[in-house]
Amino acid sequence: MAKKLILLAVLALALPMAAFASSQVDFTNSGGMLTGSSSGLSLSGSTLVAVNGLNGGGLITGSNLGSLSFSTGALTSGSLQMGGTFAAGGSFTIAGNGSNGVPNGVIFSGSFSGPVSWTLVTLANGTHNYILTGVLTGTNANGFTSNGVTVQLTINTGKGFFNGSTQISSGDTNIVVPEPGSLTLLGTGLVSLAGVVRRKIKKA
Repeated sequence: MAKKLILLAVLALALPMAAFASSQVDFTNSGGMLTGSSSGLSLSGSTLVAVNGLNGGGLITGSNLGSLSFSTGALTSGSLQMGGTFAAGGSFTIAGNGSNGVPNGVIFSGSFSGPVSWTLVTLANGTHNYILTGVLTGTNANGFTSNGVTVQLTINTGKGFFNGSTQISSGDTNIVVPEPGSLTLLGTGLVSLAGVVRRKIKKA
């Protein structure tokens, strides 16, 4: 009976540990200048204003928590004015400045892992916005491979079209961050240990 209780306790510990493999961190940026040509789009000067879920924490807000910048690959279809697709590649960097509990330094560094969508949105009043959407891959501050997605919305360009530069209104980037490998290894080890205990119980 005691051996069975030990087995159940080991399994109870092992399963949550093995499942606890990753978490999501959400970054919100504001402002910055988006420039572009057929060679690609790039964002500079955008300020990080909110971070949620970093290192398992809650929502952190501030007028300036750091910066977000990126560049895409070249235009592969469509146009800058009417919307199109940019190639994977380029770069994508999120950096903190050490304020309000956000670390100082690069938090995520990577690039676009697939085509980047550049979508023209015409509003009912005839004015325009553009939305940039892309999938990311890179590494977090701990060196673990991380994946994510970003959505960036430009300010309204009026009844004119994108002419090579415009301000960003806001952006949201969600990064899936793996937990330290020791947790997964511990979970795997406990599952293995449970198997050994179960075999010994059967022999007894």
